[in-house]
Amino acid sequence: MLDVTKSEKSYADGKILKSVTEGVGVVTFNNPDKRNAMSLDMWEGLGLALTELRDDEEVRVVVLVGAGDKAFVSGADISQFEKTRHNAAASEEYSRRSEAQRALLGNYPKPTISCIRGFCLGGGMQVAMLTDIRIAAADSQFGIPAAKLGIAYGYDGLRNLVSLVGPSWARLIMYTGMRIDSAEALRIGLVDRVIPTDELWGETMALARTISSNAPLAIKAAKITIAQVLKEPADRDMAAVKQIGLDCMDSEDFREGRRAFMEKRKPQFKGK
Repeated sequence: MLDVTKSEKSYADGKILKSVTEGVGVVTFNNPDKRNAMSLDMWEGLGLALTELRDDEEVRVVVLVGAGDKAFVSGADISQFEKTRHNAAASEEYSRRSEAQRALLGNYPKPTISCIRGFCLGGGMQVAMLTDIRIAAADSQFGIPAAKLGIAYGYDGLRNLVSLVGPSWARLIMYTGMRIDSAEALRIGLVDRVIPTDELWGETMALARTISSNAPLAIKAAKITIAQVLKEPADRDMAAVKQIGLDCMDSEDFREGRRAFMEKRKPQFKGK
């Protein structure tokens, strides 16, 4: 499924894999026997992989993908619940230990893409909704079964769900615990594109390479500005928006973009 890669590394006893190909960082949820269900160790491994990719100047975009053909992430590892989330205090500790990784992904400075095949449920939805773009295979299924488990999904997860699908669909998904297919997910705005299953990885990597070849500062400007648009007016950091705009206009990449346009060639951006 995956392209030939370099800089391969593993975390969480091999359940999180990291690699870099052509400026694209890839993080793989590698727990296929449990349909890539997320344990605390995997959350912490995800954080380590994302931090290294964030700090790698060669990497301009990060793709998250599940190993195998059954799931992106099928949710939290429920077999751990008796140990890690058996009551309110334990659940609070679980949330605290995974909060840093969720915040890291939600505020990631580089573009992120979820490549989704098969089940994307519960905690998997939380991961996918924290990324910038969600590309799904035609055979994908989505849902949040919190109501069937007797747990609350949490403010951040529901804020992201409401921002994507609106309050009415969020209520329907949460109250029923229903699963929806990729066509419905596309219709309500939960995912951005649906691709034939056998073309999913190729199309996702083509999209990632397109983003990687564009000007990193211009993409950073878009990411920062969109994030501020989504905040309440009183909470917006307009100084940050102005500064990244100035950085773009003064950048070597802007000069390169102008020269490449005039010379009718593909620009070579450096993110400076």
